[in-house]
Amino acid sequence: MTSEESDFLRRKQISLRGLPEIDSVKEVINNFNRHLHYTCAKDRNVATNKDFYFALANTIMDKLVGKWIRTQQSYHKQNVKRVYYLSLEFMMGRTLSNTMINLMLEGACDEALYQLGLDIEELESEEPDAGLGNGGLGRLAACFLDSLATLGYPAYGYGIRYEHGLFNQAIINCNQIEKPDSWLTYGNPWEKARPEYTIPVKFYGRTQKHGDRVEWVDYKTVIAMPYDTPIPGYKTNTVNTVRLWSAKSPKDFDLSYFNHGNYIEAVLDRNIAENISRVLYPNDNFFEGKVPNSVVLLSEVAIQLNDTHPSLAVPELMRILVDEEGLTWDLAWKVCKGTFAYTNHTILPEALERWPVSMIEHVLPRHLEIIYLINHFHLEEVRAKFPGDHEKIRNMSIIEETGEKRINMAYLSVVSCHTVNGVAAIHSGLLVTSLFKDFYELYPGKFQNKTNGITPRRWLVLCNPSLSHLITEKIGDEWPTQLHQLQNLKEFVNDKTFLQQVFKTKQENKRRLAQYVADTYGITLNVGSMFDIQVKRIHEYKRQTLNLLHVITLYNRIKSNPNGEFVPRTVFFGGKAAPGYQTAKETVSLICHVANVINNDPVIGDKLKVVFLTNYRCSLAEIIMPAADLSEQISLAGTEASGTGNMKFMLNGALTIGTLDGANVEMAEEMGMENIFIFGMKVEDVSRLWADGYDTRRYLARLPELQLALSQIRAGLFNPAEPHKFSDFSDNLIANDRFCVIADYESYVKCQEGVSELYMDWIKWTEKCLVNIASSGKFSSDQSIEAVPFQHNRVICNFVAVIPDSHS
Repeated sequence: MTSEESDFLRRKQISLRGLPEIDSVKEVINNFNRHLHYTCAKDRNVATNKDFYFALANTIMDKLVGKWIRTQQSYHKQNVKRVYYLSLEFMMGRTLSNTMINLMLEGACDEALYQLGLDIEELESEEPDAGLGNGGLGRLAACFLDSLATLGYPAYGYGIRYEHGLFNQAIINCNQIEKPDSWLTYGNPWEKARPEYTIPVKFYGRTQKHGDRVEWVDYKTVIAMPYDTPIPGYKTNTVNTVRLWSAKSPKDFDLSYFNHGNYIEAVLDRNIAENISRVLYPNDNFFEGKVPNSVVLLSEVAIQLNDTHPSLAVPELMRILVDEEGLTWDLAWKVCKGTFAYTNHTILPEALERWPVSMIEHVLPRHLEIIYLINHFHLEEVRAKFPGDHEKIRNMSIIEETGEKRINMAYLSVVSCHTVNGVAAIHSGLLVTSLFKDFYELYPGKFQNKTNGITPRRWLVLCNPSLSHLITEKIGDEWPTQLHQLQNLKEFVNDKTFLQQVFKTKQENKRRLAQYVADTYGITLNVGSMFDIQVKRIHEYKRQTLNLLHVITLYNRIKSNPNGEFVPRTVFFGGKAAPGYQTAKETVSLICHVANVINNDPVIGDKLKVVFLTNYRCSLAEIIMPAADLSEQISLAGTEASGTGNMKFMLNGALTIGTLDGANVEMAEEMGMENIFIFGMKVEDVSRLWADGYDTRRYLARLPELQLALSQIRAGLFNPAEPHKFSDFSDNLIANDRFCVIADYESYVKCQEGVSELYMDWIKWTEKCLVNIASSGKFSSDQSIEAVPFQHNRVICNFVAVIPDSHS
């Protein structure tokens, strides 16, 4: 790209964001130079891009802090009720771009940096992702914080300030290697340490009774220190707070050890205490460290539990009210149940947390006593409702007695919270008909649905400015906070000129992703090919294997007929496998081996490419989502709670191929079945399949292409250096196809043929893309939040939206 072209594109990007006022540009330049000199202690001759990034971040914080303070003053002055969103995961991504957009500073910052001879995109890339989560659950939490601030709700996010986020993923010799995500190495300009608000947190020890009073003694103390980060609303003066807690030792080190020359022992106790917030837990079945994580969360008040991870807040609040504040059990329980609400995110048995009683007894002895009491009174209620039904009593106990005694944290959350919600209509239905069926009979008014949502500010305004500008030209500029207005785009579905503009925007975004792939992996992509993308956590139920088997099938078809007509396709995979999840890591390895073979086969050429996008994260998703032609949402029906990636792709004009699972069902309802590619079994079909006895060999017998693909994997075609590496992978899929990959293969491949046929007609394809965009209004996280008062959620329904005045 020539310098003239680069300059033109930069100026175009600035024009899309709006022309700034000259005074605001001068102010940005002056404050930028001030922070470069006095905060970073650098001048332009020695400063690096990292220094420039910190100078810009601090310049924006100057604009942010005044609104932040006034927002909190308004909350205290009006004495409003507050919502506390407890989550052990917050996938915040990068803060710089999002804050500039929400404060309407992006145009001024663009122009200021241009005048200073700096590239804003280079500075944005200096910011590490705050990847404090495993996936959708943490990203949902971040979207909700954005919406709560935009809508003016007095809200606080509470979480853990992990020193190391989810690991950085590297692919070496086609194997996933986990490396530390040290996102705090250079500091974080967006956070403010609050040492004055530190609190002691107790662990271990024992309890002793003094009449009716229980005392926790011989405990060890860890200090929890909060760090506050401002969360600005979009085009409002509201700036809320996410408070992340860091574990600190109550003492620096033992001088007696130090004086005897043993420095290691001197700091050992400190390191053990601070390990609590050192690393984000990586595995679904990894218990060690989660319990302390959860207890640190509760400081003053807790409201919404984002899944069961923070559920120990329930016995902690009971302990504070009963042991420290002297409330009776009945009154404390009434307060507790009126305070907590619980969002469930999964029905998969292995993902439901069940903590060993022995571990809780050792680490939190008083909390275990409280949980036993909660269970005792709960079972008394069950016995009264279902007299003589001993099996139901056993099934509904919070304490599981089979094998090693365990605490079912989902049951604890259901019993202790005044509302329980699923995150998509189909998921909420499955909660009351399967996972929590008995509890639904006991508490029929407790369960509700609240479909997930995404913030359109990050997932369209920020990541796809060209499309955002195009939409604004047609329907005005209110849609980022009134996403239902996108439905007005449907009147342009037959406007060929507008369709050409939408198509051109997609091609520009595809070129951007192709450039990233070329720069990162040295792979040249055909931008005219269909960009077929599946990016999400690597897990068997998400069925990356099904996608890969289709890729191998396409490869075999091209090889057997090199001169045939094929719609060129580039298939992208991305996602991290949990370090202890061997099958998921084998899936990553197999994808990379298959990609190496296909991408280097001269017979295949540009007809088919496969790319594994390493280290999938929020900032990378901002490049991927706008570039997708086809979104793969292919989980087995009844296994995906909702999904939010499906909504992001839809909002950016990708068509979806998927099952009737999670939010796919509601997406299809909004856009119409003719605008989505649905395949595979429904939930009832899956149940019937297992009831009749699922035999994979019956399917394989009539699917020669699938037989061939599995035999090639087993024989080592894609990794001749280690020909037997994936033989077990293939055999296990046949012997134990838990997520029905083989059963859905035929329907999936046939549906993909329909995708290819439609892609050849760009007008019809783009018409459906536009309908997808126009049908996205329901899936704004703003609507998810606003829907709460109408669903009897007492967490927010008593709130009055607070908009601080503009003077700061």
